[in-house]
Amino acid sequence: MASAPAQQPTLTVEQARVVLSEVIQAFSVPENVARMEEARESACNDMGKMLQLVLPVATQIQQEVIKAYGFNNEGEGVLKFARLVKMYETQDPEIAAMSVKLKSLLLPPLSTPPIGSGIPSS
Repeated sequence: MASAPAQQPTLTVEQARVVLSEVIQAFSVPENVARMEEARESACNDMGKMLQLVLPVATQIQQEVIKAYGFNNEGEGVLKFARLVKMYETQDPEIAAMSVKLKSLLLPPLSTPPIGSGIPSS
């Protein structure tokens, strides 16, 4: 007999703000800063390697926070939390701003070649 699926945690807007704030704070803990820097350095600005090396570390850091709020301790919990945050982004400017900040912690700044650095035309 299969067990019933775990109840998906629900958070109010206020609770989502608190959890999101705690997740952002977790990325500034010295141990986590070192973990993220090490993963980024290993990825060498290669987007494929970023997904392989940085994303799992970032997911673990988020999991450590959100599990206290009923989200499962697997990648699925982080995805559910992200969907919940996305839902509240349109309703709450503070959550929208925190979401942007979190994304900036996870994604590297995109480096674009300077304008005019392409193949010279002759």
